[in-house]
Amino acid sequence: MNVFFWNVFFAIVWSLATEHVDPTNLGVGFVLGYLVLWFSQPAFGRSNYFRKLPQVVSFAAFYLWELLLSNFRVAYDVVTPTNYMRPGVIAVPLDAKTDAEITLLSMLITLTPGTLSLDLSADKSLLFIHGMFVEDPDAFRASIKDRLERRVLEVMR
Repeated sequence: MNVFFWNVFFAIVWSLATEHVDPTNLGVGFVLGYLVLWFSQPAFGRSNYFRKLPQVVSFAAFYLWELLLSNFRVAYDVVTPTNYMRPGVIAVPLDAKTDAEITLLSMLITLTPGTLSLDLSADKSLLFIHGMFVEDPDAFRASIKDRLERRVLEVMR
């Protein structure tokens, strides 16, 4: 994680050197710092940071898109006279093993409109999720497993 702090340091130095401390300039400094650190890998050794950062950015873009779609789906159901809701509680078997992985997964599920993490089994192998739109329980379960949990585990491991 030292490489990340160097990257943030370079972004701050860039912003101060250009005399424009704003989010856009910090972002430019962060990208430039990332490139400098990436090119200097042979001198300082390989780091997992250069594999993880693109994964985190990709995951953030994926989750923001899912959040947007979920917001529209719930909002559409609220403003239309017809209810499209098919609520249900589904048990999802977990591949996540650590407390951090399970906590992050359950928080992301809860933050997404239309879904709520309810409970975790005593042996931490099942996560119980309430969904507003559960037309097909197997498809809902597969969506959580294949889309969200898989990506969370890629970022966390």
